[in-house]
Amino acid sequence: MELNFPKTILLLALLCSAVLVNAQKKIETDLLIIGGGASGTMAAIQASRMGINTLIVEETEWLGGMLTSGGVSAIDGNHNLPSGLWGEFRDRLYQHYGGPKKIETGWVSNTLFEPSVGQMILRNMAKNPKLHVYYHTSWQKINRNGDSWTTEVLREGKKIQIHSKLIIDATELGDVMAFLKVPYSLGMDSRKETGEVFAPEVANDIVQDLTYVVTLKDYGKDADKTIAKPLAYNAKLFECACDVSDPSSNAIKVQNDCAKMLAYGKLPNGKFMINWPKCGNDIYLNIVEMSKENRELALKAAKLRSLQFVYYIQTVLGYKNLGLADDEYPTKDKLPMIPYYRESRRLKGMANFTANDLMNPYSQNTALYRTGIAVGDYPIDHHHLKNPDAPKIDFIKIKVPSYSIPLGSLIPRETKGLIAAEKNISVTNIVGGTTRLQPVVLLVGQAAGALAATAIINSQEPKDVDIRKVQQALLNSKAYLMPYQDVKPDDRDFEPIQRIGAMGIIKGEGVPYKWANQTWFYPDSAIKESFLIAGIASCYPDAAKLTGKDEYVNARSCFKLLSAVNPAISKTTFDQFLTNEKIDFAKPLKRHEIARIIDHFLNPFSLKINFNGIYQSSKL
Repeated sequence: MELNFPKTILLLALLCSAVLVNAQKKIETDLLIIGGGASGTMAAIQASRMGINTLIVEETEWLGGMLTSGGVSAIDGNHNLPSGLWGEFRDRLYQHYGGPKKIETGWVSNTLFEPSVGQMILRNMAKNPKLHVYYHTSWQKINRNGDSWTTEVLREGKKIQIHSKLIIDATELGDVMAFLKVPYSLGMDSRKETGEVFAPEVANDIVQDLTYVVTLKDYGKDADKTIAKPLAYNAKLFECACDVSDPSSNAIKVQNDCAKMLAYGKLPNGKFMINWPKCGNDIYLNIVEMSKENRELALKAAKLRSLQFVYYIQTVLGYKNLGLADDEYPTKDKLPMIPYYRESRRLKGMANFTANDLMNPYSQNTALYRTGIAVGDYPIDHHHLKNPDAPKIDFIKIKVPSYSIPLGSLIPRETKGLIAAEKNISVTNIVGGTTRLQPVVLLVGQAAGALAATAIINSQEPKDVDIRKVQQALLNSKAYLMPYQDVKPDDRDFEPIQRIGAMGIIKGEGVPYKWANQTWFYPDSAIKESFLIAGIASCYPDAAKLTGKDEYVNARSCFKLLSAVNPAISKTTFDQFLTNEKIDFAKPLKRHEIARIIDHFLNPFSLKINFNGIYQSSKL
């Protein structure tokens, strides 16, 4: 057989060229989201629904992060705030299981579900021709090229270059912003730095305990699913586990109820989330600044602690019928793919959300609530039981209302083309004890997606966007800006009330309340003229010269006030609007009616504000 060497060489060259092209495959997308966790998934759904070509790179084969891949499938908080994509996710859980009561299975939450079901629902929510997900994909390096990013990822052993206009860092620990050397904080802030009286006097690098959550399954009363005795097992570590008097406290009050302890995270279909702080499977590991390889080595201790606790439950407590669920995670050890990280690096952003802003939003030099993009109602809950060096500060006793996270917390002060999400947003260490909870992180992700989409649509950097455009995009998606639990998204005045509340024209009333803090708008109540004048004057300073009677606002006084701010409003037009809206001229106006009227005639949401919530203009 004769070889034609020129043809053979040409063929080999073509083959090598094909391999090289494949090895250097390039992908173009508008938005790259690094991390398909709770926040990254919602960011992608929101941005793609706004028409943006979006790509997620995710190291595991699941979406959802701590909700699913981390096994924390019991939602903490926001039960009365079904905002945006969080509300949609919960509705889909209701549909899957057969209603709200079917997922009120444990006492830690009103919403408990199997992790595998959660990830299935998220995958369905993420179905969009504008959205693609690369599973089993890790990012390697990122470079800024002019006004865009080039990110090198490793997918199925092949290197791919992804070119994108914007990047969202939705990693669990803020790894992207650390790689890019974006300024951030980690650990406890000092009192002097943040002005929070509850903060320690001196800053430190202490982070919250983490947990390698376990999902157990009841295999029947006669089953024996006892695992092999784990290394270094010591039953004394778990002796107070059944004390359910206060799971978050070291205090021993001896209210022993082992069945209740297990029911804490009881899931549908005979499963149990084991995520128990007191003498349970919390562990202190500060691994944030470690390399990926060293993290994996350190996390073996967290897995071991959880397996030790499982062995204790099976042997000492006698629940040998409860074994590692074999139908949840696609892992050999039947454990979740990632641990439950309660703390991350925290961006130094355009706005920094402090405990002072949270406790008293209306009495600060700034007005961050006006820039709100995600809501939460959980207390400030820190886990430090497993670290004896942690300051003995009981943050959970800080009385706070429900709250709004400011948009500026997602945006770096200097770095262009980058948005923060997940737990790495710009909040203080104290505030991170509430903003870390699942529904808040979901909503932060949705806001990050809305911000990215708004910036891309308008060819702007995130820090240059019109804040009101981002907020309106969220309102279009039934998301809350203000945490008014008495005005739901299906209320006809939801949007006007959210806009007027975010203006500060009619303020809500915050109430600290147990494990579900509150803010009330009181839509059906009346308000005094002086109250309304003060609210409008906060947007339009000229209104401050107006005087009002100590009487409730009615149609006549409302017109007088609004026409003084905007003389172009005619009495005929005003009266016709009230008639069309079936608003009673004879009775005091209700707060929701006033919100609708002001929103229509003044359109105050068009006023520009900066990331501190300060008005840039008071012109109509």
